[in-house]
Amino acid sequence: MSEEPTPRPVLRIVRGEPSDEELAALLAVVAARSGVIAEPEPEVHSAWRDRAALLRKPLHPGPGAWRASARGF
Repeated sequence: MSEEPTPRPVLRIVRGEPSDEELAALLAVVAARSGVIAEPEPEVHSAWRDRAALLRKPLHPGPGAWRASARGF
């Protein structure tokens, strides 16, 4: 049976007695400087915001093409 070594602490208070607010501020700065970037949330695409419907469909030349061009609306 092997025992796992306990992980070393990230921060250690050497001197003084910081308050909870001071420790929270220190941890926030260390976390921000660590370079760990949170995964961005996936962007939700809404059919209401889709601008592709406003684009005109391509025209294809041929018999009856002028009638078909008015059906895109």
